[in-house]
Amino acid sequence: MSSIKTKAIVIKTADVKDKDKLVYLYSLEQGMITASFKGVKGEKAKLKSAKELFCFGDFVIEQSKNLNIVIGVDIIDNFFDLTKDLDSYYEGCAILDIVGKTIKEANPLLFIEIIKALKALCYDKTRKYYCIDKFLISIFKASGYGFLTDRCSSCNSLLSMRYFNLDSGSIVCPACKTAFCLPLTNACYSGLRILDSTPYEKLKHLNLGGMAEVQAYNLLCKNFQWRTGFTVINF
Repeated sequence: MSSIKTKAIVIKTADVKDKDKLVYLYSLEQGMITASFKGVKGEKAKLKSAKELFCFGDFVIEQSKNLNIVIGVDIIDNFFDLTKDLDSYYEGCAILDIVGKTIKEANPLLFIEIIKALKALCYDKTRKYYCIDKFLISIFKASGYGFLTDRCSSCNSLLSMRYFNLDSGSIVCPACKTAFCLPLTNACYSGLRILDSTPYEKLKHLNLGGMAEVQAYNLLCKNFQWRTGFTVINF
């Protein structure tokens, strides 16, 4: 058996037997890894705090054909303060759920996005939806569906009125809209552009106001479901 050391975050857990825990890790170098914590639910278990959702650290994993086993963890952050605010906690859970459903291979840029999003949620107390909105925009860009442009994706005309085409994952003009298009208000479009261009550490200063926040979130969730077949956790 060989062992590896990798930076990773616990994105999902499952109980196994009486004292074991199965964890799904998204790692910087290896992508998605499934591994087991042996005897970790015991009262005096050495790695007890490392088995929890959101735990981010340097994981030492013993690899075998049948089962990977976590044998050591140097915790960098457990984002504990997320548990003090339900909205932030569930938004963080939704981000991890998106990762688990859509990202399998290693992607250093998206790994950094995950950590930045959780830090903003945990320590900056950003307004509801802002972190997950920015994260979803990044997921779409990474998949080749960047859509925040000033021109129609179909005819290249400048846009005064906008429609979001779920089929193509892009914005079109009234002349090019189809049955798969949703109206996109100026407030929603402007809000999305602002969220996209604002670093995570500065999201705490934003207040888009009005219906733009809800409209942006709903649009991104519908796009995510259309692109992947999965829904975003409701919170």
